[in-house]
Order: sequence, then C-alpha cells, then structure tokens
Amino acid sequence: MATAGKVIQCKAAVAWEPNKPLVIEEIEVAPPQADEVRIKIVATAVCHTDLYHLFEGMPKDGFPAVLGHEAAGIVESVGPEVTEFQPGDKVIPLFLAQCKECRFCKSPKTNQCELGAMVGKESRFTCKGKKVLQFAGTSTFSEYIVIHQIAVAKIDPAAPLDKVCLIGCGICTGYGAAVNTAKVEPGSTCAVFGLGAVGLAAVMGCKAAGAKRIIAVDLNPDKAEKAKVLGATDFVNPKDHNKPIHEVLAGMTNGGVDYSVECVGNVEVMRSALESCLPAWGVSVIVGWTEMFDIKIRPPHLISGRTWKGSMFGGFKGKDGVSEMVKAYLDKKLQLEEFITHNMTLDQINDAIELMKQGKCVRVVMSVSPE
Repeated sequence: MATAGKVIQCKAAVAWEPNKPLVIEEIEVAPPQADEVRIKIVATAVCHTDLYHLFEGMPKDGFPAVLGHEAAGIVESVGPEVTEFQPGDKVIPLFLAQCKECRFCKSPKTNQCELGAMVGKESRFTCKGKKVLQFAGTSTFSEYIVIHQIAVAKIDPAAPLDKVCLIGCGICTGYGAAVNTAKVEPGSTCAVFGLGAVGLAAVMGCKAAGAKRIIAVDLNPDKAEKAKVLGATDFVNPKDHNKPIHEVLAGMTNGGVDYSVECVGNVEVMRSALESCLPAWGVSVIVGWTEMFDIKIRPPHLISGRTWKGSMFGGFKGKDGVSEMVKAYLDKKLQLEEFITHNMTLDQINDAIELMKQGKCVRVVMSVSPE
C-alpha cells in the first residue's frame, strides 16, 4: 500500500486523563518495526474493561492513552521479520498474545503467554508531540494501530468485520468461561451472574455445552429477554427477593447449581456466585475484572468440595481460539448479531460509553474505517 513505511496521520479517540470524555484527535502512527504489523481498524466495540480503566482503575501512569481492545481490521503493512501476515489480510488484534514458543503457549494448562507482557510496551502513537500509550497492547479506538505479530489472529477472509470484532474480547471471554474453564457438562444446572455481553456469551456457552437449566441473574429486568434468546431458562433479579441470592438459587435447584459464572467484576457477587454452587461439587468461575478489593470467604465454602476458578479470555489461546470462533460463527454455530444493540461511528465514542455506563446496550459496534 502507498502508506507502507511512512508515518500515517489518522483519527483516534484519546483519553487524555481519567474520568473525562475521550477527545477525537489527529494522531501519528509510526511504521511497524521488526515483528510488528500495522492494521487499519474497520470496526471496534466498547467493552466494560475500557470503562474500568477510564472511570474505576484510573492508573496514574495510564494516560494519555488510546483505549479499545475489541476490534477487527485489515493489515496495512508489516515490519521486517513478519512472515505470518501480509497486507490485505483480515485480522483481529489480541490483548492476550500467543507466541506458540514459550512454555505457557506449549502447555494445554493455560492460555497465558510469557512474552505477552512485552506487547504494547513501546507505543507507536504520538499526538501533539506527546507519546500516547497503547491500552491492553491494542488501542482499537484509532483508525490505525501497530501491534506485535504474536498479538494478531488471522481470520477467514469471508468474515464480516463489523460482527466478528466481538470475538476479540467479550464473546470468547464469556463463552469460553463456560465451555473451557467451567467445563459445563450436558444435563447440568448453571447460573450466570451479570448479563452484559460477557455474561450473555456465558449463557450461550452453557447452552452449547448442553446444560439443561441456565439461570440468568441480573439487577436489570430489561436483560431477561435477551438472556432467554441466548439460552437462559430462568431469569432472577436479586431485588425481587428478600433473602440472599445464593439462598434463592439453592431453593430453586435442590441445594445449589453445578456451575456458576461471575461476569460482573464485583467481589460481593463473586462470593454469592461461589455460595450458589452445590457445596459437594459445584464449580464457580470468576470472569469479571477488578483490582480494587479483596474477596472474603470462609474455608468451609471450599473444603466441602467446591472448586473456584478464574478465567481470562475464556481459556482460549489467543490466535487459535479467535480463528476457531470466527469459523464457528461462519458455520452458524455461534450467535453474534444478537449482541449488537447499536451501530455508531468512532466520532460517537462518548455516546457509546454513556450507553454502556447506563446499562442501555449490550454491544455498541463503531465503524472506524471503510473496509
């Protein structure tokens, strides 16, 4: 492409400081260096993790930054030593790398990558003469990004980028938590706490795994219908009951569910999800992210036989899992359209963030560049 090897000036939504609206700016994106790929972002969605960085975690050394990590695009150019990609490839950037060489990548026990920590440390963004940080190694609220090749998944050229962008975070995270981490079994009973995109994807994963009963739990009654479309058999709003939610679920399931998945990022809910499991063999998976509080439980909660697990990116290895999920969508084995409640443009990023803050959307997909 004509831009290969040159600095690209393009549009991006910059978070200059925490707890403030993002600003659409013209930024410079440097050419890719060795092992790097420059990608034109076609579509990106807003995920709660973006909001967490902006409004909750607010790390002092985390700004200015370009947020965004759930996206799909097209390779514009590649740096030296890149052999896996070429210009024109359809790709999904990964916040969870897969080098395929380290001991973590070679182990079936984890989807972590030992080299993943280096991805995004060296940002290729500048704006108004200042270095702008890369968020989660990706920063997809920009027309162009530069990313290490171990953090890019090549996908089927037939894939519609404005749909499969969701596979870059929320869908894999929830679906895989049920299928890969909890290992939900056919005929089992499940509870999913929190019905944002990740929780709804967990509901979909429970159904795909053959669960016979899937109880969706959320404080927002508007989420019930969408949960049922994706496979929930019951909806429970804790506000409708005058006893703790784990007691409500125990009463509905003869002592507790076989599997619970927490998709909120609230330590009280994490405890409730664990307590909702059958003490003898229940498995509870923590998916929601927070670094702000400790969890308190009593040892008997686990001693009796429960298992408590954590799940990042649904246990999928980055490159392999994303390609596999895109194929599942193209084979009509995975629903994505049902998650997209709004379509916007990058210029409307603050409206998209507001919708998510107020719980009025599942996923807002923003068109960033023409395909």
